Amino acid sequence: MWRILVTDEMQLGEASWPGVLLDYRPGMPREEVLEAIGAYDALITRSRTRVDRELLERGTRLKVIGRGGVGVDNIDLEEASRRGVMVVNVPEANTRSAAELAFALMLAAARGVALSDRKLREGVWDRKFLGLELRGKTLGIVGLGRIGSQVARFAKHFDMRVLAYDPYIPRARAESLGVELVDELEALLHRAQFLTVHTPLTEETRGMIGRRELYLLPKNAVVVNAARGGIIQEEALLEVLEEGHLFAVGLDVFAQEPPPVDHPLLHHPRVVHTAHLGANTFEAQERVGEAVLERVVKALKGDFTYAINTGFDPEAFQALKGFIPLGEALGKLLVQITRGRAQAVEVAFYGRFEASPEPVATAVAKGMLERVLSEGVNLVSAGPLLRERGIHLSTYHDPEPRGYTQLVEVRLSTDQETRRARGTVLGSQPRLVGIDDYPLEVVPEGHLLVCVNHDRPGVVGRVGTLLGEAGVNIAGMQLGRDAPGGRALFVLTVDERPSPEVLEALARLEVLERVDVVEL
Repeated sequence: MWRILVTDEMQLGEASWPGVLLDYRPGMPREEVLEAIGAYDALITRSRTRVDRELLERGTRLKVIGRGGVGVDNIDLEEASRRGVMVVNVPEANTRSAAELAFALMLAAARGVALSDRKLREGVWDRKFLGLELRGKTLGIVGLGRIGSQVARFAKHFDMRVLAYDPYIPRARAESLGVELVDELEALLHRAQFLTVHTPLTEETRGMIGRRELYLLPKNAVVVNAARGGIIQEEALLEVLEEGHLFAVGLDVFAQEPPPVDHPLLHHPRVVHTAHLGANTFEAQERVGEAVLERVVKALKGDFTYAINTGFDPEAFQALKGFIPLGEALGKLLVQITRGRAQAVEVAFYGRFEASPEPVATAVAKGMLERVLSEGVNLVSAGPLLRERGIHLSTYHDPEPRGYTQLVEVRLSTDQETRRARGTVLGSQPRLVGIDDYPLEVVPEGHLLVCVNHDRPGVVGRVGTLLGEAGVNIAGMQLGRDAPGGRALFVLTVDERPSPEVLEALARLEVLERVDVVEL
């Protein structure tokens, strides 16, 4: 008999599970949870219950943690993994609800629903407002994941043309939705009469839509953000709206939530708002509870399909100590320096490892995807998520060493180029020992600038001077070259990520062929 404790409110459905004893105690105080948890095989929570080391230590029978929703910030994944406790969640349960709200905001903004509603409440009967139809218009979607794909399906039923920008989605997936996938954000913005964003908030996406990007949209465009506050710069959005370039805006999210009562976008007549309600439907909440219970029961029976943390043997992890973070670092590095749409990644292992190094390949996939997805990527889910995006992962083993006792080489191929990175572990610490054909040795952490140039005097000095004038401190440098006077590559470790203006200035230096910024 499996015993499952539910400590937060949720609708668990009517399904019966033989061999399962369900103890539903929503709102259970932490002290009581800590006292009781040792008698349960699984725990189902939402965000209220903190699943930290103390709770996991007391949960000596725990095999599964179920999180009703997407985020797992309240769960110590590392400690759960170390103890062999699987963690499952239900990130797709609110897909339909979130997509419907985004589309509702688009319609409401286009037809002036909020503006007319306010006037009517003030006793004003104003029929002069002219709205916009969706039929025949072009919708630009930034982020073609689960929610963005559902929005695209809705748009097709409204006879809209649909464009999407998502560097991490296979072209075949877009084609199956009847969506035109563009390679550059600017290409989408120039054509999008309606714009909606559906990406996570990461360093890459934070502030990605600013004043310049908004003015690339056709005049009288409609902009919707029902993803995460901060992706669209709010100050720029207000300015461009007041200057008359945009027709209307729909917002479900703000950079600060709740926003200040005097936030100017809250009071703008051409903005329609909701209070971060994307997942707030009866149906979504029912799906969350039913799905998380089903997945917890399956996990108790040994089904790892929905586990979002590691399922590898702890002994193998101990034997590969250092190589797991190395694999993640190599994946993060390559996905940031390789241009184009990823198609395949090959992980080669040279030398003899104490245990099968296959988990290191999964760590590479995890590192790559962490730059794309904001949550739910781990050593269990990384492989399936990579396959879902049409990216082929393969491994190669050669017991003969290549310069180091144990070496990991990762080759990432896109539709534009192929790049390689090599690493090893020295004294239990990961080391980057080569990029492409260039040998070097760098600690893979912090912010790196990877520069390619012709081997000639003064290149590093020019770059260093530019960074110094911009107040960017250089913490370290490594240089590699293929031959004197040939091509060279050097890596600068800097204390902080250079601003977009500094990166543009670096790219304009005639002494550099290319420069890529990496955040590890």
